[in-house]
Amino acid sequence: MAIAHRQGRTETDRPGAAWPARAERNPGMPLALDWLREVRVNRSAVERRAATIATRRTVKKEWQAAWLLRAITLMDLTTLSGDDTPGTVRRLCAKAVHPVRSDILDTLGASDLGIRVAAVCVYHVFVDTAVAALGGTGIPVAAVSAGFPAGLSPLPQRIAEIRASVAAGAREIDIVITRTHVLTGAWQALYDEVAAFRDACGPAHLKTILATGELGTLRNVARASLVCMMAGADFIKTSTGKESANATMPVSLVMTRMIRAWHEHTGLRVGFKPAGGLRTAKQALEWMLLMKEELGTEWLNPSLFRFGASTLLSDIERQLEHHATGRYSAAHRHPTV
Repeated sequence: MAIAHRQGRTETDRPGAAWPARAERNPGMPLALDWLREVRVNRSAVERRAATIATRRTVKKEWQAAWLLRAITLMDLTTLSGDDTPGTVRRLCAKAVHPVRSDILDTLGASDLGIRVAAVCVYHVFVDTAVAALGGTGIPVAAVSAGFPAGLSPLPQRIAEIRASVAAGAREIDIVITRTHVLTGAWQALYDEVAAFRDACGPAHLKTILATGELGTLRNVARASLVCMMAGADFIKTSTGKESANATMPVSLVMTRMIRAWHEHTGLRVGFKPAGGLRTAKQALEWMLLMKEELGTEWLNPSLFRFGASTLLSDIERQLEHHATGRYSAAHRHPTV
């Protein structure tokens, strides 16, 4: 079942093609409180729109297989467990380089597409292990830093952790904001915090985790998204994966609308990363449809869109095997580590 021709009309539409490894940096702008005061979110309208994302269009057969291959290239393959070991991280890195079994790719006619994940995301202590395991592959290491997941350690310690992760070889930093700043409307404090993190990242790209399940309202999500972009965030991310509520479609819709507003206002592109609770191939397709409809096809590349994923890859590989063979295999045939 050859699917290579389904990937798109140009060479760069192919899922394994050389997308720009990272988008142009977001330089940010001064904090614009007037803009924040104008932000309003109609919750009922957001929920109605979010409910239609997966029903307005569907992706079937060869097209679905092609989209799932693209989804793999959008993954930050992640392990953030308390029982992580160097061996676990090395196995994850091996999976990142070869995320789909070669026999499946051969059957799909996709063996020459160079399918691999966008990045590997680990705790700071495992950055050097991941960098060594991925050496020569070009796959960047992302580190969760700044007191992840609570973000409540002293600010100098959080900044020092970011610098240490960059020094160890991390090319992307996922930080978590102080939720208190959002809940109390301390927008200057939030701006200053994220700007300090941005400065500490140096050449590494900054992803700001909003922990949206703890922000109370969609308006808070919208305003926090804008403040992080104003402070220079290269990506805004939904969740740590540790909250009781993680990536949801309404929250993601609000955040992508803020990215669109930012782009219209400044001409700058900022990326989006849903994380937490994304476990199935069906969910991956739904979030990709959201990006395509709200921000356009240009956002469906790893420089502007990522999935925070751990178990998601296993289900996608299982679905691809079904496309290749017509049979569903047991989940244990597709381990991540």
